[in-house]
Amino acid sequence: MEAKLIVRMLEKMEIIDVNQMIEEFESTTKDAGRVQRETLKKILEENGSAEYLQNLGLNGSTDPESFKACVPLVTHQDLEPYIHRITDGDTSPILTGKAITTISLSSGTTQGKPKLVPFNDELMETTMQIFRTSFAFRNREFPVGNGKALQFIYSSKQFKTKGGLNAGTATTNVYRSSQFKEEMKGMQSQYCSPDEVIFGPDFHQSLYCHLLCGLIFRGEIQSVFSPFAHSLVHAFRTFELVWEELCADIREGELSCRITVPSIRTAMSKILKPDPESADLIHKKCSGLSNWYGLIPELFPNAKYIYGIMTGSMEPYLKKLRHYAGDVPLMSADYGSSEGWIGANVNPTLPPELVTFAVLPNIGYFEFIPLSENVEEQVLGIEPKPVGLTEVKVGEEYEIVVTNVAGLYRYRLGDVVKIMGFHNSTPELKFVCRRNLMLNINIDKNTEKDLQLSVEEATKVLAEEKLEVVDFTSHVDLSTDPGHYVIFWEISGEVHLHEEALQECCNCLDRSFLDAGYIGSRKVNAIGPLELRVLQKGTFQKILDHYLGLGAAGSQFKTPRCVSLANNTVLQILCNNVAKNYFSTAFR
Repeated sequence: MEAKLIVRMLEKMEIIDVNQMIEEFESTTKDAGRVQRETLKKILEENGSAEYLQNLGLNGSTDPESFKACVPLVTHQDLEPYIHRITDGDTSPILTGKAITTISLSSGTTQGKPKLVPFNDELMETTMQIFRTSFAFRNREFPVGNGKALQFIYSSKQFKTKGGLNAGTATTNVYRSSQFKEEMKGMQSQYCSPDEVIFGPDFHQSLYCHLLCGLIFRGEIQSVFSPFAHSLVHAFRTFELVWEELCADIREGELSCRITVPSIRTAMSKILKPDPESADLIHKKCSGLSNWYGLIPELFPNAKYIYGIMTGSMEPYLKKLRHYAGDVPLMSADYGSSEGWIGANVNPTLPPELVTFAVLPNIGYFEFIPLSENVEEQVLGIEPKPVGLTEVKVGEEYEIVVTNVAGLYRYRLGDVVKIMGFHNSTPELKFVCRRNLMLNINIDKNTEKDLQLSVEEATKVLAEEKLEVVDFTSHVDLSTDPGHYVIFWEISGEVHLHEEALQECCNCLDRSFLDAGYIGSRKVNAIGPLELRVLQKGTFQKILDHYLGLGAAGSQFKTPRCVSLANNTVLQILCNNVAKNYFSTAFR
């Protein structure tokens, strides 16, 4: 009965009115300050009975001043006792007025283990609002017809917590929602793969079938998507390895024996028919490519754009993704996290490196902690007071604080953003880095962004050898005296053929950390020479497989950029797969 109801809903689902969506966004952002006050009032009215807010003495107040005076800034660690009570089955109003029935898991790649985050229908609605808004601006610039989308999306298994709540990765909770399917139809972005592929239990089999479905419907594909750029690059790197097998499947109309999951085989048998003509055409196109440049437009000639999160830790994959994309535009998806969404990309023609995100003032209440440059304040540990959404200054950097509809109040997200301008009265943000991802031994402070810039500089040396960095991460090794930075690289070529270039890469990495504390510490040997460890091929695949084994969704995976001792399993995978290491001679 429920399935029939969903089908009827889908049939009734209207195509999103792009102009109306843009008008609503323009109206909402004209007086963002007023909308923020109304949004906070609504959140506090709906959740005023929650134990957490009751204990803080709000006493029904819903104004920003009382809220800030009573409610402290918190991290996930502060809320863990409350969240654990919810997952253990306590149905009393703990963080929200209505009981939480679903839990989201973060990817776990940052801290080594996933965070548990409350998820509810209201949060799902804010997700869809972000999707609708960015689609409207995207479709105005790059209109899609009634075709299909090749979406590399994967759902990990949902499970029950001790208290019987549904739990899964944030993307799983979204993809399993009937509302998501409805919205995709409204956005003319129906995915070409059957549900059995998306919700399949084996990531590698699902990926193979996503590629196969894309080829079967290649003339109808209007966009290519995955939540993260890493997943897109991984998909087409995989294509390079299996393309002839995919052609054979299409030619014969028989699915490869590598697909063993019965539900996936059954679903694929309904759409895979013998088509030797298409197989020959695809084979010819692939054979004619030079080093796979322009693969995506060759395979999918009607693709208007490639879409996914391409900022922050995803930027290093852009060069390879552009190689596959040829002349098809790359477009960065919206800005959010497992805890909820923040801003939409309303300037879709900007390249990913320049993309900004306009904050939607009606999906949560946002505050911004200025990053202090006052040395005295830093030494004393004094942190500036947060400012409101409309009080931020262009050119300044801030840490975001979120109050959302699912029980997070004045929650420090840990993201650093830079204010690039305003859209009407709401700020447009650029993601800078994660605040807590820091390489630090002495007085040095190097962020994820600093690491990325150092790697970019060193890869210029590698490019002269016609090599590329497949992926990278880092570690602070304090087992030596003095401690030193370790950078792990997996490269595309054979290590022993490029010893001299890799030594120069190591020196370049060391020189390219421009933090004054690092340079000063290196000069006096308070920090030891940087070490570059070049990994055996397939090491980062082993790390991906490790996270998949823990229940992570393939599409939510992000390579951890700094691996601490706490993330022991990943560190062991890295250390056990070193092909060759080099020490910098840059500061001798």
